[in-house]
Amino acid sequence: MKKLLKFTVLLGAGLIVCSCKGDPTLSRDVKNYDDPLMQNEKEISGIISKMTLEEKIEMLHGKHYFTSEGIPAQGIAEMNYADGPFGIREEMEPLSWNPLHWSTDSATFFPTGSALAATWSTKLAYKYGTGMASEARLRGKDMILGPAINIQRIPTGGRTYEYLSEDPYLSAQLSVGYTLGVQDNGVAVCIKHFALNNQETNRGSVNVIVSPRAMREIYLVPFEAAVVDGNAYGVMAAYNKINGTWCAENPNLLDQILRKDWGFKGMVISDWGGTHSTVGSVTAGLNVEMPTSDYMGLALLDSVKAGIVSEKVIDQRVREILRVRMVIDPVPAEKANKQMTGQPENAQITYEVAAQSVVLLKNEGNILPIDLGKVKTIAVIGDNADKKMSNGGVGAGVKALYEITPLAGLKNRIGDKAKIIYAQGYTSQQARGGFGGFGGFGRRGGAAPAQPDNTAQKLKDEAVKAAKDADLVLFIGGDNRQWETEGSDRRSMDLPYNQEEVLEAVANVNPNVVFIAVAGAPVDLNRVQACSPAIVQSWFNGTEGGNALADILIGKISPSGRLPFSYPIKLEDSPAYATGSFPQTDAPVNQDVFVSLVQKDDKAEEMLKGATGRGTALYSEDLLVGYRWFDTKNKPVMYPFGYGLGYSEIEYSGFKVLNSEYRDGDDIQVEFTIKNLGKYNQYDVPQIYVHRVDSKVEWPYKELKAFQKLELVPGMSVTLIMDVPVSYLKYWDEDKHDWVLEPGKVELLLARDAGNVVAKAECSVK
Repeated sequence: MKKLLKFTVLLGAGLIVCSCKGDPTLSRDVKNYDDPLMQNEKEISGIISKMTLEEKIEMLHGKHYFTSEGIPAQGIAEMNYADGPFGIREEMEPLSWNPLHWSTDSATFFPTGSALAATWSTKLAYKYGTGMASEARLRGKDMILGPAINIQRIPTGGRTYEYLSEDPYLSAQLSVGYTLGVQDNGVAVCIKHFALNNQETNRGSVNVIVSPRAMREIYLVPFEAAVVDGNAYGVMAAYNKINGTWCAENPNLLDQILRKDWGFKGMVISDWGGTHSTVGSVTAGLNVEMPTSDYMGLALLDSVKAGIVSEKVIDQRVREILRVRMVIDPVPAEKANKQMTGQPENAQITYEVAAQSVVLLKNEGNILPIDLGKVKTIAVIGDNADKKMSNGGVGAGVKALYEITPLAGLKNRIGDKAKIIYAQGYTSQQARGGFGGFGGFGRRGGAAPAQPDNTAQKLKDEAVKAAKDADLVLFIGGDNRQWETEGSDRRSMDLPYNQEEVLEAVANVNPNVVFIAVAGAPVDLNRVQACSPAIVQSWFNGTEGGNALADILIGKISPSGRLPFSYPIKLEDSPAYATGSFPQTDAPVNQDVFVSLVQKDDKAEEMLKGATGRGTALYSEDLLVGYRWFDTKNKPVMYPFGYGLGYSEIEYSGFKVLNSEYRDGDDIQVEFTIKNLGKYNQYDVPQIYVHRVDSKVEWPYKELKAFQKLELVPGMSVTLIMDVPVSYLKYWDEDKHDWVLEPGKVELLLARDAGNVVAKAECSVK
């Protein structure tokens, strides 16, 4: 993890020196280490010289749904892909989406992307990657289709749960951790979706219009970090267009930015069904069309024979694949799938991630942690209390070896110390709504038919009865994996399934209500706020999620999660909605490209062959994504980016910048003291934002440029020195097509979160 945030503790001095190197904006030159991908060039040249043109073409498209061809005649193994980013998907038939029902392919369900991001821990991101890699190896996989690192542009995004954050710096740091964790352990990553796949609505056809500066400073930052600092071996091209050109055939994206600017030496694969041309794709830099050969099979062979595509281009695409193949040792078929995929040590990783991801949003009257000396009857209410989240909706899922639900976790941890009464309260067995309007496929397919009208009333009555007899109510609501799903975006942030009506009825008979939002994205908490003295943000939190949540609720550990996104008061306040750029109104909503592919629907024809006129996403907010918008526009939020409470009070003091002037190439150093005033061991996440003073260049009001997660025992006081390299302060000059430093004064802001700056210090940069 040499390129991640690091800190060194000087024993006896009470000083922690934090080095925040690794920001993607820092590394824009040739990589300063020996690239494993470039160690076998001579051998690769020899292999290519012996290949027939037909063999070369065979490597450039799918062989099976999750396999591309090797070179059997030369003993070069095929490439096996593992779907997806939060667990190794079960084995399926080679040319269908039907599971094989093996007994050994049950895997660990890792917390999803927004949960990992809520830990604000690069160390946990690395451990997460190691766990994913170990299970991929057990299954004979060479490349994981992840991490998913697109910026969370809209709160209603169908894959917000799968992505990391609205902030590029936080996303970048975690992306590098995940990438290094995987690749240090013998498996390649395939970072996705490159790039600007920030909505699911019409993702297979939408044209994203974005300024070069916003693209470079916001949307490409995590990808640049994973490539430059993490040396990611694989990249997946997104479905959408950028400024009029499909991502899978976009020379600016795949050749200029990825390969020339960032020095990427690995392979690019298409999203499934996301290829739209033969000549354009292969010359722009696409290596593998997945999962079919419509464009990069016989059509490509004919193009080379006709002299339209040079065989030198084909050789280069094959070389890039072989670079990855040569550094990832294939797992022999006779050694793969010989033991259960899910391993105990990886379940422990999921527990650590889940435990550090849970965010305490509100705790009036210190209702949490639960005092089991006084609370003897607990009503646990909500469908999500006993619902598993490893599968549902569309897209990647996990055949989990096991999954501890919140209800099971509470029973495990509380035992006979209190009586637990469970009432379902509401049912999720009804049709969901979304821009895409579909329910899913395969064994994760679709929501069940709506229940009879009297079911909702009956469940509410049962919940009220349970609440009346309880000392405390834990209402476990939020979304589920059918509601938040690949292929469609939510219509709103509203809590589904009439949860609010049930919650209000429960609160009328028992005001001691803790609301727990199990969701991967923001939900509307306005009505929840009025009737819940305590609110907790949990997530789709993996195999051990229920145990981790229970340990926090009963006070075995203190919550330390921080929001990876802003919680708007209402959806219309968020930038894409406020500017009217989402949802797009210039085109109808179409069947999703991936769903069409999976279902072999006739409607897929137009989408897969390059449909046009399906909407334009104009990124009108430009740089002002997430908290940058709310800060700059002075728009209040319900909970700010980076927010999270703990059971112990943490004090900051003595904040200062160590020098008054810095130059390009220097590190701005800030120093402050942090102390745990409470009774719990407490992880804390001090955050450093930068505000430009009297700038002539347009900037967001402030931007995150450093953070550190550290644990403090009760009474512990340490002094931290944190670095912000001056190079982090550069902006993308659209005229010069380069990164430029604007000289002048800057304020360094020490903050608990984006809405709570506790100290400021000023310096100048030149």
